[in-house]
Amino acid sequence: MRTVEHYFEVPLDHFEGEGTGRGLGETITVFAREYVSADHSEAAAAKLPWLLYLQGGPGGRGNRLPALGGWSKAAAKDFRILMLDQRGTGLSSPIDRNTLPLRGNEADQAGYLSHFRADSIVADAEAIRQALGAAPWTVYGQSYGGFCALSYLSAAPEGLREVLITGGLAPLTGPADRVYQATYRRVAARNAEYFGWYPEDREAVSAIARHLRETEETLPDGSPLTVERFQMVGSFLGGNTRVDALHYLLEDAFVSTPDGERLSDAFLEQVRAVVSRSGNPLYALMHESIYGQGEATDWAALRVLQDFPEFRPDMPEPLLTGEMVYPWYFEQDPALRPLRNVAQLLAEKADWTPLYDPDRLALNSVPVAAAVYSDDIYVDRELSLETAAAVRGLQVWESADFHHDGIADDGEGIFARLLGMTRSVRD
Repeated sequence: MRTVEHYFEVPLDHFEGEGTGRGLGETITVFAREYVSADHSEAAAAKLPWLLYLQGGPGGRGNRLPALGGWSKAAAKDFRILMLDQRGTGLSSPIDRNTLPLRGNEADQAGYLSHFRADSIVADAEAIRQALGAAPWTVYGQSYGGFCALSYLSAAPEGLREVLITGGLAPLTGPADRVYQATYRRVAARNAEYFGWYPEDREAVSAIARHLRETEETLPDGSPLTVERFQMVGSFLGGNTRVDALHYLLEDAFVSTPDGERLSDAFLEQVRAVVSRSGNPLYALMHESIYGQGEATDWAALRVLQDFPEFRPDMPEPLLTGEMVYPWYFEQDPALRPLRNVAQLLAEKADWTPLYDPDRLALNSVPVAAAVYSDDIYVDRELSLETAAAVRGLQVWESADFHHDGIADDGEGIFARLLGMTRSVRD
């Protein structure tokens, strides 16, 4: 493959003074990397249509591809792929505990972060398309990238040739509580399925939880490993290609030491890689805001937890959690501690603007195909189908063969199927 790096200057606030003729004000940098198959000559590649890939998250940088494979191999046959570092991530004016204080006090920092949701990401993408001189392009959104694709269909459908979505049909209306009521049930069912495969792991998880209540254990970064942080390894449950890795993580958790049974260094290092947000702090800061529309999210996952006591860390046999974000993240994770008050301000923010335009989506004319995974623990099936029914012409392919990481399982096949669905309508 060949790659080209692109840097773009875009407004921090695309919507300030909208329609008033005012200047663009402050700008930020957005980075994107172009991937082209070496099977195409440079001259031929320059004539290929663009495909914009919007990755999951929020808060994760664009994928760094060491080689074309899976969905990208399939896409590169017919497209130039543009991999976006969504604003605030990777090389796009990155945000973390070190850079955010440059914005001023905590209220200033929270105000700055309010410009880092899907509506602004979509405005960046459309500005980039125009800067490239590209015709309406194909957008492929995975997970949160699918949420962004729905915002794109709402705000600038004229920039879209077709849209593919995998595991990413967001609810069009709030509150965030609806999401967690659904996903807690999904995660509970996935725990039961997993422990049915590996019954010995039910005791292993309980034993680790008991040990952490009685013994102080520290991760390699010096932060505490608590029961609630350990429960975050439930993120492994969200995929066919990752779920068995949970068993391998648990199988050698304990070692014998002069001080008795302790958690092994190998186990602690693997857990640190799962629970630390040092590499993507925006995920924790912005996660609930992706459901915020006209009201405060107010730590929705924590509030809804009261309805699902089997997930409480003080239970004798606690269940493993999914991708929920809780306020204690900002007490126990060193990368997040300095951002605790900023996170609280974002949780209290009640004037989030709408991310979707249901009226415009009901009149949609852009071909859209979406993969909905029947047992997805992160993006609920029923909420996904509710959204699909509200978008005119959206075609659904539902499958129980994959989980949220379906494109890691069979990315080439899934991409080809969805593209074929949109082309059958457009052509």
